[in-house]
Amino acid sequence: MTINPIKRLRALALTATPLALALSLTACGEDGAGGQVVVPAPMPSSTATATPTPTATAVTFDSTRCFTQAIQGQNGANLRSILIPDTLKLDLTRSTRWPNGRHPADPVVDILLATLLLDMTVTGQGPNTIANVPLNPPSNDKFFLLTFPFLPTPNGTPQVATGTGSGFNFRTDPDSAFVSVDRMGNPAIATVLVGSPTKNSFNDDTPTGDVTGDKYYAEFIVELNKLYNLIGDDVDSLGLKICADKS
Repeated sequence: MTINPIKRLRALALTATPLALALSLTACGEDGAGGQVVVPAPMPSSTATATPTPTATAVTFDSTRCFTQAIQGQNGANLRSILIPDTLKLDLTRSTRWPNGRHPADPVVDILLATLLLDMTVTGQGPNTIANVPLNPPSNDKFFLLTFPFLPTPNGTPQVATGTGSGFNFRTDPDSAFVSVDRMGNPAIATVLVGSPTKNSFNDDTPTGDVTGDKYYAEFIVELNKLYNLIGDDVDSLGLKICADKS
């Protein structure tokens, strides 16, 4: 009995793998009219080549402009003039609060970071931009005193000096009599802008030493560039405009 080759093809197509189907057709050797059927060999399977991910271009930051831009509300003063020398300055022609003088409750670290990171020429950005983010406690945990030294008593039981310190009288003693025991000018300068190998020499130096050849200015820029490498893209992603130049 002759089997219809069309029916046979359909049955093979429903039950066999492509390779088995091709081998079966070759074995049949007919096209239903007595002619020889030539079945091409199956094409080898090919694995798709993944498109390589482009290498990210490294971004470098130059923070020099952050030190030279004018700070809002400070009559054109820039951060470089405020930080060098590292003293707490008070200019009666400018509005008070840090960086011009300091009130006990001033969020000095937040203001410093804003002036280090943000472009002060952008509308809506200023020294208080970071301080206004509701992350910090809204006020000090204790009321400030109304008389000198104005600060409340410390928490816990810290060690108290037994002497009278350097005994320096700011009203009557000459500057030469002042003894520096720590860097207490601007907040967080040694923490943010001075690298570990330089911290001791910076803390042991004097404001006069700061001014001599702008001794630490290059160090400030190097360390701020490092900070930008860590968080510059994060500040950008928050929709804030940075003061550093990118390349």
